[in-house]
Amino acid sequence: MRRQLSIALLAAISSSCAELSNAPIAGAAKLQPNVLFVMADDLGYGELGSFGQQKIRTPRLDQLAREGMRLTRHYCGSPVCAPSRCVLMTGKHPGTAAVRNNKEHKPEGQWALPTSEPMMSEMLKGAGYTTGAFGKWGLGPPLTTSDPIARGYDRFFGYNCQRHAHSYYTNYLWSDREKVALANDPAVKGHGKLRDGEDANDPASYARFRGEDYAPDHILDAAKDFLRQSKDQPFFLYYPSVIPHLALHIPEDELEQYDGAFPETPYPGGKGYTPHFKPKAAYAAMITRLDRSVGELLDLLDELGLADNTIVVFTSDNGATHSPIGGTDVDFFNSCGGLRGRKGSMYEGGIRVPGIVRWPGRVAAGSASDRVTGFEDWMPTLAELCGGQTPDGCNGVSFAATLTGGDQRERGFLYREFAGYRGWQAVWQGDYKLVRSNMHKEPVTELFDLSEDPTEQRDLANQMPERVAEMMAVVNREHTPSETFPLKAIDPH
Repeated sequence: MRRQLSIALLAAISSSCAELSNAPIAGAAKLQPNVLFVMADDLGYGELGSFGQQKIRTPRLDQLAREGMRLTRHYCGSPVCAPSRCVLMTGKHPGTAAVRNNKEHKPEGQWALPTSEPMMSEMLKGAGYTTGAFGKWGLGPPLTTSDPIARGYDRFFGYNCQRHAHSYYTNYLWSDREKVALANDPAVKGHGKLRDGEDANDPASYARFRGEDYAPDHILDAAKDFLRQSKDQPFFLYYPSVIPHLALHIPEDELEQYDGAFPETPYPGGKGYTPHFKPKAAYAAMITRLDRSVGELLDLLDELGLADNTIVVFTSDNGATHSPIGGTDVDFFNSCGGLRGRKGSMYEGGIRVPGIVRWPGRVAAGSASDRVTGFEDWMPTLAELCGGQTPDGCNGVSFAATLTGGDQRERGFLYREFAGYRGWQAVWQGDYKLVRSNMHKEPVTELFDLSEDPTEQRDLANQMPERVAEMMAVVNREHTPSETFPLKAIDPH
């Protein structure tokens, strides 16, 4: 059963949408396609049925894949949240991007993306689009020059801060630049564990980690209101869902669909996030809940007659998290589709993510592409498809031709680096992938042939020194030092 919006929250949403509906329409509204861009949070490459999942039900996203194109070699911007979003929004790969790791800004928010870095929202707004973001931001604190409203979004509703988003039963969300209250008193924190004397095998011990007012419901409602208000003009609806990122928070009625489906061991806490009596069922139910939310947005596109002129994109910000953090068991679910590595890693399981694109009549239904694509490519791709202007400094390569059935040359290379988790670099070139780990001390360099070894088990670096040297030249060329996010083994310090 859906939780009801509080009166204050409903008023805030209605007021903002009324202002939006009265905004002047810029640019040509008839011919430009709308864009619905959905990004899951910590969803692994193998967690959709259309990408091989066997235990978790995702019928609407599987339908979306049948109606569009699957991107089977799509790479997020980074193996953790904030830098991945930075790559997506700026079109810059991590060797030149401003944000290269998660970094908090107290009391709320993440390290701010500089205003000198143009964003996708600003590019599309300049092309005549009404823009809205609904979910998790993570690119600058609230009420600053790097919050969503300052960075090209006409409407924002959700969490500004990534840590705040660890709780699905928070007591407030942001509506544009105002806090709106949710009916969780007190809020359920995203971290905790059972107290001494609480029985891990007693379901009653977990009751205090459940709330009444589920934040994703309100975020979805705000997104749907934006869609209704924007139906007569080109819109960019960015939906960075917080699901299935931990903690394991899901309404009890949603849990019932997986009750008894899996062998369960209660998670009492102690390894991050909050306890849960049935952690496997909770994790599966969260992903199915995401699937249903996307389905509601797709149904509304149909209801409003917008589906044929809307580019729908679905992807994830990075790979699945590690077991047993927060009670998860991604090995049980084969969450990374057999790929090596998890969130925070430059092995495929941490950085390769599901990608689906639907645009009826333009993107072939039931198709798939194994072209190497990355988050930085969305900026020039949407610029080409939507009539925007790709900003200077963009590292992305438009793959509009691939989506629409044209011929396109193989991408020359894809570069990644990450300052967290002991530091990483990686470059993809054809079938080969170079991985460098331990970039804060003594780097370890590995080479893999993904066509023969997709799970990265056989290091070819010693056998192919010329190939290593060739790819290291790309690494050295594409990396620019960052004072804020250095790779200490190679950057001056």
